[in-house]
Amino acid sequence: MSMIDTHCHVHFRAYREDMDKVICRSLEKGVKMITVGTQLDTSQRGLEVAEHYDGVWATVGMHPSHLCAQNFVDDEELDPSAQQMIHTGGHTFDPADFLPLARHPKCVAIGECGLDYVHIPENLNREEVIAKQKQTVRQHFDLASEVGLPLAIHSREAQKDQLALIREYIQAGKLARRGVIHCFTGTLEEAQEYLETGFLISFTGIITFSPRKKDLLVGGLSPLQEVVRQLPLESIMIETDAPYISPEPYRGKRNEPWQVEFVARKIAEIKKISFEEVCEVTTKNAEKLFGIHV
Repeated sequence: MSMIDTHCHVHFRAYREDMDKVICRSLEKGVKMITVGTQLDTSQRGLEVAEHYDGVWATVGMHPSHLCAQNFVDDEELDPSAQQMIHTGGHTFDPADFLPLARHPKCVAIGECGLDYVHIPENLNREEVIAKQKQTVRQHFDLASEVGLPLAIHSREAQKDQLALIREYIQAGKLARRGVIHCFTGTLEEAQEYLETGFLISFTGIITFSPRKKDLLVGGLSPLQEVVRQLPLESIMIETDAPYISPEPYRGKRNEPWQVEFVARKIAEIKKISFEEVCEVTTKNAEKLFGIHV
């Protein structure tokens, strides 16, 4: 059964010792992948990796957390021995640097870009950081419109502002290819608002986590699992965000693209449909959005 992990970082340093084995292991299991850039060097590296494998594509962009100097642990889900401290230098997004990368035949989207109101250092002016994030989002949106590619959007505790920016550009006749809201963790209402703009919603291994008792809804689902249940399958894609957010039963360990299978199986369980249907429809969704053939 073919699947595609629509958002991973298989070219990151977490795989520096065994990247080829990880990629080949996933491809042998029928899982293709899109490896996502988060700044200039990782965007360049992602394309270099994608060039060497059929079934691997890449995106180019700048993650909002790289826009200001800060240090943070890259994934609190990992065991302490596997956690890495991220040091970001406060970069500025220059579209001229990314335009040649965006025209690479293996580049299928612009991003990961967006708004992140969680990782804002306390020693910086919050409003100034948010203003820089919004400016950078607009630059990504302009680039996506120029090269005719969809967007891979990162949004953390910023759904209202993110939606406003998307609507602003759509009303201006831009973003013809729309895009995807990656690693969605918002509310049903927010998801439906994104769908109304033509964007797709992508889920990670978070949906496999057991709900906390205080969060249980009728039917035993978590609020995010209820979002999965109510959204049409035609609006959903699946991803790992590897090396982060490993699904159950691998929670706390390094994630790999092939483990997107557990996301698909959880969607099938929640929606009470077959695993095969989830794989077929989410793969078609990805093929249509990114213009690829899996």
